Amino acid sequence: MTTSWHIPQGVNIAFSSRHGGVSKAPYGSLNLGLHVGDALENVLANRALISERLILPSPPAWLDQVHSTKVVEADNQRRVCADASYTRHRQQVCVVMTADCLPVLICDRQGKQVAAIHAGWRGLCDGIIEAALKTFAVGHSDLIAYLGPAIGPEAFEVGEDVRQAFMLLHPETSAFFNATESDGKYLADLQGLAKYRLQLAGVSQVYLTHACTYKNEADYFSYRRDGITGRTASFIWLT
Repeated sequence: MTTSWHIPQGVNIAFSSRHGGVSKAPYGSLNLGLHVGDALENVLANRALISERLILPSPPAWLDQVHSTKVVEADNQRRVCADASYTRHRQQVCVVMTADCLPVLICDRQGKQVAAIHAGWRGLCDGIIEAALKTFAVGHSDLIAYLGPAIGPEAFEVGEDVRQAFMLLHPETSAFFNATESDGKYLADLQGLAKYRLQLAGVSQVYLTHACTYKNEADYFSYRRDGITGRTASFIWLT
């Protein structure tokens, strides 16, 4: 997170890295994902460590993410299959896990609601951001979005099918795909696509972290780079 970001009073945002945990390779060391093959006791220890480090006011509402467009109200008492959560309750922590996919955190300018979104290319294309925006009671011009670490535009290679899926909805998004020397392959700008969709929906204030999970092996997990690997997390909550 950069100090130049405007974050309303009462809104808290945090992004984890791969440092400071107890997991062993290939999950070293602060893996927060239960579903990647890491030892359960290590993941639970890592989740306790990050909660203590961030002074979280309550256990995060972890999701079972499935690249869908399902959005749920955050509830730390139960785990559900969804790819975004929101809350208007203070002390409730929304969270999404990523390892190349894009975490999108959203709040309103009044600091009354927050949401966390897991945006892989499929969920982004299908409308996970727009689905989450619908949960806010205020107009979209009163929202602020924060885009966390994700695979960058120089590393995210996709096929013609992905490019066409976005262009069928918005032909102008072809600008976010650059052809490679490989036939039918493109480098996609995931953050650029998300920012475009947010602005198209009326969210004009969008902040980006310019950190590529694929290229920065020292700090981030990357599924595209490593295959078997851990997950970082992005948190947002109200106090």
